[in-house]
Amino acid sequence: MSEITDFDSLRRAMAENGEQPEGPARNARAERLLLEAEKLNIPLAVIEALGHQLKVYNYSSEKAKMFVPFARLLRLWDERPEDFDDYETHSLHWVFKWVSAGMLDQPHVPLASVEKWLGEMEHRYRLAGHSERAVRSAEFSVAAHVGDVERAERAFAAWLAADRDTMADCHACELHGQGWWQAERGRDAEALEVWAPVLEGEYTCAHEPHTVLASSLVPLLRLGRLEEARAHHLRGFRLVRPMESMRGAYADHVEFCALTGNEARGLELLAERPAYFTDEGHPRSRLEFLSVVVLLMERLAELGLGGQRVPGAAGREWTADALAVHARAEALALAARFDERNGTAYVSERARARMAQRPLVERLPLGVRAARPASAVVAVALTAPAPAQEDGEPDLSALLVEARRLSDTLRPHAVEAWARVARLAEETEGVELQARDRAEIADHAAIGLGAEGAETFEQAAELYARAGDPGEALAARARAAYVRALAGEVDEALAAVADPYDLVLALYADGGTEVPQAAGVLMGRARILMRRVHEADGPVADTVLREAEAAVRELLALVDGRAGNDVRLAARVAEGHAMLAELATHSGDPEAGAELFARAAAEFVEAGLPWFAVEYEARLAGLAHQLGDMVEAERALRAALEHGGPFLEAVGRSQLHLQLAEVVGGRGQADEAAEHALEAAHWADEAGAGPTFGAWARHQLGGFLVRLGRWAEAAEVLESALADLTAETHGDGAVVQTQWWLGDCLSELGEHRDAAERRLEAAEIARHWPEQHDHATLAHLAAESLGQAGLHTEADQAYARAGELWRGLGNVHGLVRSLRARAWLALRTEGGPDTARDLMTRAVEECADAFDAAEDDEARLRLVAELGHTHRQFGDLLARSAAEDADDDSIRAALDEALCQMAEAVAVFVALGDSTLHARTGAELAAGWLETDLGRPTAAAARARAVLRAYADSDGGAGAGADGGDQEEDATVRSRRAEAEQLLQVAEEQKDR
Repeated sequence: MSEITDFDSLRRAMAENGEQPEGPARNARAERLLLEAEKLNIPLAVIEALGHQLKVYNYSSEKAKMFVPFARLLRLWDERPEDFDDYETHSLHWVFKWVSAGMLDQPHVPLASVEKWLGEMEHRYRLAGHSERAVRSAEFSVAAHVGDVERAERAFAAWLAADRDTMADCHACELHGQGWWQAERGRDAEALEVWAPVLEGEYTCAHEPHTVLASSLVPLLRLGRLEEARAHHLRGFRLVRPMESMRGAYADHVEFCALTGNEARGLELLAERPAYFTDEGHPRSRLEFLSVVVLLMERLAELGLGGQRVPGAAGREWTADALAVHARAEALALAARFDERNGTAYVSERARARMAQRPLVERLPLGVRAARPASAVVAVALTAPAPAQEDGEPDLSALLVEARRLSDTLRPHAVEAWARVARLAEETEGVELQARDRAEIADHAAIGLGAEGAETFEQAAELYARAGDPGEALAARARAAYVRALAGEVDEALAAVADPYDLVLALYADGGTEVPQAAGVLMGRARILMRRVHEADGPVADTVLREAEAAVRELLALVDGRAGNDVRLAARVAEGHAMLAELATHSGDPEAGAELFARAAAEFVEAGLPWFAVEYEARLAGLAHQLGDMVEAERALRAALEHGGPFLEAVGRSQLHLQLAEVVGGRGQADEAAEHALEAAHWADEAGAGPTFGAWARHQLGGFLVRLGRWAEAAEVLESALADLTAETHGDGAVVQTQWWLGDCLSELGEHRDAAERRLEAAEIARHWPEQHDHATLAHLAAESLGQAGLHTEADQAYARAGELWRGLGNVHGLVRSLRARAWLALRTEGGPDTARDLMTRAVEECADAFDAAEDDEARLRLVAELGHTHRQFGDLLARSAAEDADDDSIRAALDEALCQMAEAVAVFVALGDSTLHARTGAELAAGWLETDLGRPTAAAARARAVLRAYADSDGGAGAGADGGDQEEDATVRSRRAEAEQLLQVAEEQKDR
């Protein structure tokens, strides 16, 4: 802490402390500053130090400490009100509200004392001539807290009816309280309507829209406005996270996670704030926090995760079950203390109701990185329950019928149905299945084994043969051969399928088997030959392609036109066309491939097997994208998602949504693209692919949110993406772009130091790239952020670095802008006006030199415009530096020099014509004001009239559309006209003196 030697140094120290993060460290410094203030022997110094102490206590978890400094302030006021200046007088009355609310939040303060204090507040406000609005607001808080609804409604009405004055809470805080009551009374839509001006940024303060965003979460969920709820959580949590005093709002975000299937994120939130479990300075917010901890822990227990380790109070390890019991006991004990104080059971009832809430959404994807606990993922039942007898026991014959129906019609979960049959047959005494039944059981068990099912397929073949179906036995042997091909044994598989192939053709020719069985063998052989295509290194040999195509066409010749109502044969036809599509693409004919994939998908859908179409619609989308047919690519992706329905695996769903996001985003539909990227991230997490597909989806989602200007949401998503993005997996370009976007977000949110850090990190990666434009741009942006963060020396260094990069790239515009920025920084650093003037002179010279070297007219015009802007900024800079000079002659000389630069700017913009109209009139007005400063009213008036003439024929401004045009353009025109009128009036008045 810097030494306190006088009142000014005390005030500086208090201002610095006020900028520190909330918490005990800031409070402790405020206490030390009060001791220093007392040494100064200045009454107002002590009063201000007490006010500072009270303020930092109120905005911390140690709110209970504020009563002592306030009591002392009040005593000082009663004894010597003349020691208070106007500001401290106002502040003293203002904090009555804090103390009133603070008493209510402390259960050890008797309700009679709270009511007495309310009366004292009303009395003192009346004496000071203040409205009763703040008093009625405080009375409402008391009545609402104890559950006296009738009194609360009366006070609420009186609060709204009373006049707003300087003692009323800010608009944002008032609207929060008013909307909270509407939501409390079950009027969610009305609450959101009340909160709208805060949510839209019309009213803000130190704690708003933070609390409104938090309070809006459950009402939005109850209304089914899920997209808004998601956005409010991402935006609001970012605001609440660094503010220690906002435990109640933090609890709202944990509650949101518990009610939306985001239990894992809820645990992450708890882990960030271990002190919230034990901080006792504000019992009411501790009760709120512990209540939602119970809600979250009991939700985990419902999901079978009661034994999972969870974050909790320091000093011991917690499981969800243990923390639920502990938090419930602590919360209800706190609630009981409030109820004992209040003489009602209202606080306990509300706490129990909050703990007992049920999820409002099974799972609301947030886009941020938080995988769902594995055992919390409940499998969706996609098949009908097993048929049962009247006594509820499964019926084997019915199970057999159902399993055969599912397999004959190629329905999902046929494998599971046959496994059910096998289990029941094994468990039932005296039951022996027919060979055919056992063959089908083995056949489907082999399917379930995937690449390891060859031996089981051979067993099925033996059983089919015993059952008198030699054709199906050969088909099973062909399936066994194909499984070997899947395991990489393609040559062995071809050898294994050769015998079944010859035998089945002979058998079919003799009428010993039918089309489905023969088709099964031919399909197995065709699939094996396609594996040779898939596994080829580099270009596929023509002989391999021709053999595979011949096998597929042989299959189609057998089946095509004979499918009838046989779903399995229809599927063979569709798969055959898909194989031909793949062969066409390998042969260099993507148009034919796309046509055949579309045909195959349509055939699967027509056969009532839409889930089989998904793979080929996805392939079609890729080909259409390659061919530049984005309409077809989008159609195919949408069809794949629709046809996959509940049967799509999570990773496949993620990939489809991700591709669709890119396609839709490419045609400018950022809103819908963001929705698909969000879904992609969600399903990637569900599939356990969060670090791969999930990170890429979050990267894309963040970019779309940036495009939409949803900065806070984008920042949360992009920070989450960076946790998993790596150059090895996703490419360093993705890492740089994510850092770049995040820097843009942080800059828009006013977090300039963090924005600079992100931009510098991205620039460091881009520094190694062959093309240096991105490196230069990021260095320039980092310099801007450093300057906005007040780090002027570091900003100058970054601008210098960017300038050298721009020079190396031959980008004069970037170089000139970096020089101008450094000139402005010089005014705030040791360089001073002389360095600033030199840098701006260099910028002018760079423009002139580049103009002489320019090779085309367009480049020259752009350089002339840059020169005009440089002269304008040079003039502004000289005028600014003159204002800091106490010597009259030096000031006049500097203003004359500034006016010369402005005149140069005007001349340049005039030469460029209407394209720089606004730049010209801006420079003209700046020159006019300099003329008045130099005592030249006639010249100033002439410049004002020149601006008015420039806009004389303008209805909506230069470049405005026929319909009235761009609103921003109109505003610029109106602003220029108004300023010109003002300048003209000042000049005329100056003439008359």
